[in-house]
Formats: sequence, structure tokens, C-alpha cells
Amino acid sequence: MDAAIDDVRWMEEALEEARQAGDKGEVPIGALVVCGGDAVGRGANGVERLRDALAHAEMRAIGQAQVRLGDWRLEACTLYVTKEPCPMCMGAALQTRIARIVYGLADPRWGAVESRWRLREGANRPVDVLGGLLADPSLALLQKFFGELRRRKKAVAS
Repeated sequence: MDAAIDDVRWMEEALEEARQAGDKGEVPIGALVVCGGDAVGRGANGVERLRDALAHAEMRAIGQAQVRLGDWRLEACTLYVTKEPCPMCMGAALQTRIARIVYGLADPRWGAVESRWRLREGANRPVDVLGGLLADPSLALLQKFFGELRRRKKAVAS
């Protein structure tokens, strides 16, 4: 199968993880770790529900992949995430030696791949990056979520 088609397929699965997070009242961000054509780690944002600031989608997907593969090194893996990873998540990707990162929406405020902080530039090994894949659906999920949140807060304040 064509690599670009695979990227879209996996990003669509990451978007489904994001939808599930949003349905649970979480900021809708989803992630997958893919190795050898298999999703070995999945994560949906769980910060609020789990009351854990470390429960970002990427962290959950990376942790699951390490358990499933029985190794902390994810050298042959790709991380798919609906929004550009923050410094914590990019640090985890670098520490676990993820070979490639594919993300949807750029994050000018917290992005640590290519937007605000370019942490991969200081990495001791190259990390391939593809940004902007399915950015529009990622943005639409976030806009819908925060729009509904603002409406609920406004209704409570009234």
C-alpha cells in the first residue's frame, strides 16, 4: 500500500481517538503509534477524566506501545497525532527514539516539533516529520469542543 494512503488511514484512526476523547469531555486529541503496519499503541487525551497532567494522547499511545512491544525503544515506529506535540510529548517521542512523527494541526502556542519549539533539531538522531495531514478535521474537532464549552459556561453564568 502507498505510504501516503497509509498515513491518511492512520491519521483517520487518530481522529477517531480524538472524537472519543471529546465525547468524554476531554480536549479532542488522539494519537497512534504504528510499527510494521500495526497500531501498537493508541491514546486519547485523558487529562481531565484521569486527573493526570501527563495523560496526553501521545503519552498514552507511547506507553501502550512500549508495553505491547516489550521495549522502551520505538525506533521503527511512527507517531500519528491530531495536533502537534507539546514539549513533554515531543520529549517522550525523542527519548523513545520514534523514527517519524505525523501530525495534523500545527500548534503555534505549544508546538514542539516545528512551530514554537523545534526540539527535533537538537535530537541526537534524525526524526522524520510530516505536519498538516488532515489538519482541517483536527481543527474542526477542537473548534466544536471549545465552542460547546464556551456555550455551557455562558449558560451557567446566566
